[in-house]
Amino acid sequence: MTKTAGRSLELLYIDGHANGMLTAELDNWTGHVLMAPRIQLSEALKRAEPKCTGVYLLLGEHDCEPLAYIGEGDDISKRLKSHDLTKDWWTSVVFITTAGNKLNKAHVRYLEARLYAKAKQIARVPLANGAAPSVPSLSEVDIAKMESFLDNLLIVLPALRVDMFIEWARKAISPVTAITGSVSATELPSANFVLESKKHGLLAQAILQIGEFIVEAGSTARLNWESKVMAHSYSSLHAELKRSGVLQIEGDHCVFAENYAFQSPSAAAAVVTGRPAAGTIEWKLKSTGETYKQWEIKRVLDEGHELTG
Repeated sequence: MTKTAGRSLELLYIDGHANGMLTAELDNWTGHVLMAPRIQLSEALKRAEPKCTGVYLLLGEHDCEPLAYIGEGDDISKRLKSHDLTKDWWTSVVFITTAGNKLNKAHVRYLEARLYAKAKQIARVPLANGAAPSVPSLSEVDIAKMESFLDNLLIVLPALRVDMFIEWARKAISPVTAITGSVSATELPSANFVLESKKHGLLAQAILQIGEFIVEAGSTARLNWESKVMAHSYSSLHAELKRSGVLQIEGDHCVFAENYAFQSPSAAAAVVTGRPAAGTIEWKLKSTGETYKQWEIKRVLDEGHELTG
């Protein structure tokens, strides 16, 4: 497998603190991103970026759930002045433009439609848009340019904690293993884990693959978040996966409708068990019954690293 080359992202905190306005630029990309909290909208609109042709995102919450709006304009500042009067729920805005104002109306309409479609597909954050925006007719060359622009934009946005376009669902893992099926020993992945709770009738299977902890389709999870710690970050993740259809209700529990990549074994264990969980202990290596933690320590020692502390 060819190693992907690294990219350099430059963030500028305009006011010198993390909660204020900031800009983001990626190496070898003409795009420019400005993010501002709503309370600094007047200051943001004095800058050059909002007066350019571009795409924008409104981010916030409604009824205790995340909400977003995707728009475009020849002069984004005019649209934002209107939204400031008519939409109360949003708390921050992201302006997406280019150095030299090189995007035209067709370009930003295309980007708006593609971002809308991607957000709808992932379904992590509901959209306040009405009808889906239409995709304008572009030349083959312009489509290629805008798809490249979009690829770079989707690298930048997560660095600004805008994760509504991150796809965590994964296609079938090769070789595909079903929880109730069987495969030969040579076909089993080297890091295949199981989490089982006979008390609650749960059986989940996961694989560590290219730095991702992927719970496989068909795994079962608690129907609801059962912990008294309702404000836990993983309680919102459990609710989000139910809302987006990754977790589908079947009787008195949920089933993973597709493979889903978690950022840690503990996040995966918490969603499966419906409570805060020490994933490194609760996930067991399928072949030996060792905990994830025991397996990980062996890997470190096998690499010749000495454990201290």
